[in-house]
Amino acid sequence: MFIDTHTHLFYPNFEEDFDEVLQRAKENKVDFMLVPATDLETAKKTISLAEKYPQIYAAVGVHPHDTKDWKDEWIDELRNLAKHEKVVAIGEIGLDYYYDFSPKEIQIDAFRKQLDLAIELNLPVVIHNRDSNEDVMNFAREYAKKGLKAQFHCFAGSKEDAKELVELGYFISFTGNITFKKSDTLREIVKAVPLENILIETDSPFLTPVPHRGKRNEPSYIGLVAEVVAELHNVRVKDVARTTSYNTLKLFGFGKAPEKKFTYQIGKSLYINVTNRCNADCIFCTRKEEPIIFGYNLGMEKSEEPPAGIYINEIGDPKKYKEIVFCGYGEPTIRWDIVKQVATWVKENGGKTRMNTNGHGNLINKRDITPELKDTIDMVSISLNSVDPKQYAKLMRVDESLHAEMLDFARKAKNYTLVVMSVVGLSEVDTQIARDFVKAELGVLFRERPYFS
Repeated sequence: MFIDTHTHLFYPNFEEDFDEVLQRAKENKVDFMLVPATDLETAKKTISLAEKYPQIYAAVGVHPHDTKDWKDEWIDELRNLAKHEKVVAIGEIGLDYYYDFSPKEIQIDAFRKQLDLAIELNLPVVIHNRDSNEDVMNFAREYAKKGLKAQFHCFAGSKEDAKELVELGYFISFTGNITFKKSDTLREIVKAVPLENILIETDSPFLTPVPHRGKRNEPSYIGLVAEVVAELHNVRVKDVARTTSYNTLKLFGFGKAPEKKFTYQIGKSLYINVTNRCNADCIFCTRKEEPIIFGYNLGMEKSEEPPAGIYINEIGDPKKYKEIVFCGYGEPTIRWDIVKQVATWVKENGGKTRMNTNGHGNLINKRDITPELKDTIDMVSISLNSVDPKQYAKLMRVDESLHAEMLDFARKAKNYTLVVMSVVGLSEVDTQIARDFVKAELGVLFRERPYFS
């Protein structure tokens, strides 16, 4: 259920009860653990642990604290160690200006050389950052252009940094310090980062979460981190476990692949995967390359699209859920007759409905379908994406004329149901302008959707 993506199990304080630590992890539904090294000696220890225990994987690298004696020939040693089949990353590497354990210039040189090694070997990196945020962000920008994949371990930057790292395609990792009483600012960052870009970790034996502060940390406590993430994102713990486990698979290459789903639950809502077909091709949509969200595989060919009865059977009692949402990696109004049939059944059986759409349903169906929303769809969320037709066309890779089509759909739909206009929280999109436009021109609700890479 969980993957602890950062645990230093080679530390001496695990020696006396190592097997018991692993057993407790198993009992607390920890499927896998990633053990990052801090120097060449511990790199060999992590590999030994990974060889002995199938649930353990290794990362090899030199921590900034241990770069004071840096030798360039260490890169050759790391390269050889990284050839092991259970080495999945270069790490823990990075910068730390809080302590004066290693000269700043040497830290930077070692960091760059290990980043270059990761690019050479096509391996992700595990990045440490303490009081070195400006330099770390500059490295992140530079190496994103080279295709670097990274986990920003025990995230120590700002909310703005987190948003930029997400747009650059990186993963942000949180540990037990998000449970601390005085970590409100950090929790605000957790809340702002899309779950699809989050990893969870213990950083054991350090940063023990509440209520175990003061004791040695261990992987069995990872669920306490997941609980806080779940609360902040208003989802279930199992949603956090499933999504972060898939994120681990995506970044580090180990874990379980998700199964295909026609219906899928997130939080208290049940989502209906209607189709993967779409008349748009949004630059932020992974429909073609990777139709996976919250750890659910929504990939589906046209020939696999199920009839209404399959959805109805999987829904069961619709009153069990906050709402039934017609939303997959495609445009649901392409199968409007199926949506209408299922939604009508849901309403007849006491459920509530929502549909997420790009607002092109009238064009797609060659008729005005908005009157059919009445008593069928309780809320329709329409992708505004931009108030500028040119930017809209660029973001969605459609003709500019579809911007007016979408606005017309919204104006008509609000006569029959509750309408929410949404934009994706990209830095290039002015959210405030969009918010003001929706209020003044459309008179409907507004929502900013999180962007995830």
